[in-house]
Amino acid sequence: MKAAVLQEPKTELTIEDITVAAPGPREVLIRTMACGACHSDLHFIDGAYPTPLPAIPGHEAAGIVEAVGADVTAMKPGDHVVTCFSAFCGRCEYCLTGRLSLCVDASTRRKPRDEPRLSLGGAPVHQLLNVAGFAEMLLVHENGAVVVDPGIPFDRAALMGCAVVTGAGAVFNTAKVRPGEDVAVIGCGGIGLAAVNAAHIAGADRIVAIDPVPAKRALAEKLGATDSFDSADEGLREKVMALTKGGVHHALEAVGRIAAGTLALSLLRRGGTATIVGMMPLFETLPMSALDLLAEKRLQGCLMGSNRFPLDIPRLVDFYLAGRLDLDSLVAERISLAEINRAIDTLRGGEAVRSVVVFD
Repeated sequence: MKAAVLQEPKTELTIEDITVAAPGPREVLIRTMACGACHSDLHFIDGAYPTPLPAIPGHEAAGIVEAVGADVTAMKPGDHVVTCFSAFCGRCEYCLTGRLSLCVDASTRRKPRDEPRLSLGGAPVHQLLNVAGFAEMLLVHENGAVVVDPGIPFDRAALMGCAVVTGAGAVFNTAKVRPGEDVAVIGCGGIGLAAVNAAHIAGADRIVAIDPVPAKRALAEKLGATDSFDSADEGLREKVMALTKGGVHHALEAVGRIAAGTLALSLLRRGGTATIVGMMPLFETLPMSALDLLAEKRLQGCLMGSNRFPLDIPRLVDFYLAGRLDLDSLVAERISLAEINRAIDTLRGGEAVRSVVVFD
C-alpha cells in the first residue's frame, strides 16, 4: 500500500510502498477512506513531542473493514468504522472505572518479537498514535476502532476520531458543562470549534470564542458562539467579565500554549474551571495564584475529551445525522495523499480548519 512516512523530525513526509501484515488475533484490517490532518500530528512531525521513527502519521481516520483476525467480535467486513488512538485494553483499572482514554496497556499493540504490523524493506514502521492514518490501509486492534452509521460521509466521520471526540468530549465529559453556564473557548481550530458546537448542544448561555483569525471566529459564531474576540483585543478580560457578569463557569484552552492557559484561568468566575485540551509544550508549567485557589478556581487536564469512544463516537454521529452537530463546516478542503505535505504546511500557518485526505 501507499503511505506517507516520517523518516526524521522536521522533514517532509515521503510516499512509500508499505507492507501490511495479515490481521492477527483481535486485529482489524481497514481500507482507509479518509483521514484528517490534525495539529497533533504536527507536534510529532516537527519534533516537539518524541516518537519512534520511521512512522506513519495520521490518527483521525475512517474506512471500511476489509478483514478481521481471530476472536474479533466488535465488527465484521463491510462495516464502516472510525479509528481512535485511545485504544483500550478493557481490563485495567482505568478501563474498569470508565476512564478508557487513560489506558496505556500494551496488549493492544503487537509484542516486539512479533511480526510488525507495518514494514518498509523488511524494517518495522511505527504507527504514530496507534493509527497511521496517512495510508491506504489500517491495521489496528479492534478496541482502536468503532462501527458507525454508514449514513455519515467518510470525510466527516474521520473528524470524529480526534477533533470532534476531543472538543465535544471536553465539554460533555471533562468539563461537564450544564445548561445555563457560560463557556469560553480559546482557540478555534477543529477541536475548539467542536467544543463551541458541543457547548451550544449542552445548552450553555454565553459561549465566547477567542481566536486571532477572523474567519475562524466567524465560523465559531456559525457553530453556536454568542460572542467572539481576537485574542489580541485590548481589554479582552474585562470585556468577557462584563458579558458574563463576573467570568465564565468554564474556560477551555484548545491551542496548546501557556499564554492561552493563563488567559483561560483569568476568565474564570469564582468557582470556575479551566480545562486544558491543547497539547502544551513539554516540561513547561502553568501557574495558579493563591488568589485563584482561594476563589476555588480549578485547573484540570483533558486527554482526548476524556472519551469512552465506543459510546461517544456513535452518539456524536447521531447528533450529526440529526442536524445538531455541524461537521460539514469543519472540512476546509479534501486532498489526495500526494498533497499531504502542503496540508502540513497549512497546519503550521494556522489558517485552515481541517484538510482531509480522501482515498478513492
